[in-house]
Amino acid sequence: MLSRKSALSASSGIWMKSLGHLMVLSSLCCLISGYSERDRVHDLMSKYPLIDGHNDLALQLRIRHNNRLSQVDLHNISKVATDITRLQAGHVQAQMFAVYVMCGAQEKDAVRLTLEQIDVVRRMCTEYQDFELVTSAQELRNSEMRHKIACLISIEGGHSIDSSLPALRMFYQLGVRSMALTHSCNTPWAESSSKLYDVYQRQNNSLTHFGKAVVEEMNRLGMIVDLSHTSLDTAWAALKHSKAPVIFSHSSSFSICSHGRNVPDWLLLDLKKKHGLIMVNLHNNFISCSDKANISRVADHFDHIKKVIGAESIGIGGDFEGAVSFPQGLEDVSKYPALIQELLQRNWTEIELADVLRKNFLRVFEEVERVRDRMTLSQPSEVQISLEEVQNPCRLVLRHPVPRGPSHQSPISRAPHEPKGLPILAIVLLLSSLLMIE
Repeated sequence: MLSRKSALSASSGIWMKSLGHLMVLSSLCCLISGYSERDRVHDLMSKYPLIDGHNDLALQLRIRHNNRLSQVDLHNISKVATDITRLQAGHVQAQMFAVYVMCGAQEKDAVRLTLEQIDVVRRMCTEYQDFELVTSAQELRNSEMRHKIACLISIEGGHSIDSSLPALRMFYQLGVRSMALTHSCNTPWAESSSKLYDVYQRQNNSLTHFGKAVVEEMNRLGMIVDLSHTSLDTAWAALKHSKAPVIFSHSSSFSICSHGRNVPDWLLLDLKKKHGLIMVNLHNNFISCSDKANISRVADHFDHIKKVIGAESIGIGGDFEGAVSFPQGLEDVSKYPALIQELLQRNWTEIELADVLRKNFLRVFEEVERVRDRMTLSQPSEVQISLEEVQNPCRLVLRHPVPRGPSHQSPISRAPHEPKGLPILAIVLLLSSLLMIE
């Protein structure tokens, strides 16, 4: 007589064989009917086209063309992974275009460079009919109905605002709807995951009083707080302080690849509690912690994150143009259907994938806007950072010039660098009289 354990084992074996037969039959039915897995992916992504959380095309336009759009046709761009033709082939209906300025511009001309990058994104998204610049969740939805590729603008790195809340507000007026608190460098008020730049080092103060004011003002404006590139301590502090959901616009799972840019499970759980979103990055170094990766390894990240916090907290942030190597089969933005096909083969449901492709991001964006609407009575923040925190020699302090003449002289009677002695006007008059005498 079979033991209960043996019976269960036999039953399990029969069930697995039956499941295998069903899968074979399903595949045969698809072949007979002519409806392939690719057809299924095409139909799914046509119904739920992708919202991609991160793309650095604007950076490549600056590097390769110095932002001269007249030199390039955005329908077909060589030596990059992104253009209009491939976005359409990849079923990308909305793209968050990053406005990125190198950390070397901090304390220099970061604001000017950021304005120039915003300008090139605005130009390409208004001069090409296939694109449409959007600044709200409703506009994003409307652009899908008009069969446009929606452009969202995101600032990649808090150093772009030069520690100024008025600058942050002006960027919002120009259409920016998301900002990463840091890039590869610390700011005076937030900490980066990278140790590449040895600037603004602090102990036990990963999000300062001013940093919290930045998060609060982003909530008030309706700007999405992006935690990709921040240190774990800064990410945790910002997540706890924000009134609205936050995102990691292009980060992956630390449990699958232990890179400092990826997110550990304990932080994913806090992200879920905040109803936030992690948009999986496709860069090889963040996928396999090496220079090579494949689609299967990418899918491992999706599977793990789904196991930890569910499909309702996942999106896609490819990071094309910002990184140099991508998995085999996912070399450019046209290849996104291959990833969705892999996930379908791993028994992800179409409902789950609809969430990953677009519904999760729309939910977060709409909730960020609801928080903004609840804060309409709040006045713009006037919190300022101290000069001691900024330590920027290029910052002008507005005050009267220090007088160099007698103590009774007016501080505005002479320019700060005017030489002592006779006033310039007296010298000119004296020279004129000498010339007349000659």
